[in-house]
Amino acid sequence: MKGKSPYPQLADPYYYGLLKQFAKENRNNMTEAENVLWTFLKGGSLGVKFRRQYIIGMYIVDFICLEKKLIIEVDGGYHSEPRQIDDDAARQAWLELQGFKVLRFTNEEVLYDIKNTYNKINTTLKSCLG
Repeated sequence: MKGKSPYPQLADPYYYGLLKQFAKENRNNMTEAENVLWTFLKGGSLGVKFRRQYIIGMYIVDFICLEKKLIIEVDGGYHSEPRQIDDDAARQAWLELQGFKVLRFTNEEVLYDIKNTYNKINTTLKSCLG
């Protein structure tokens, strides 16, 4: 099942194809903060496997550990815009209804305090069932 999401049934097949293409583009054009965090997540140093730019329903999440049902989002400046705040809240509520725990970090937290970011992720992983 490599490369296939266990959640495509939640998305309309037409949109899933578009999301898949967009996720691939995102993987090839990650932000600086996403790249920094990915270097910590991809090596398995936390004892679990993470994937990046992963499709769940109608959404693409930045990083996910399927085993622990943990999603990590890295938020750029536009996430402080009123409309984006509302969109993020609706998205997070839907993801949580699917059984996921969502951690959010700003670009600044990842870029300037990676140790604390890493520790928060590690602590959350230890508390996640799965």
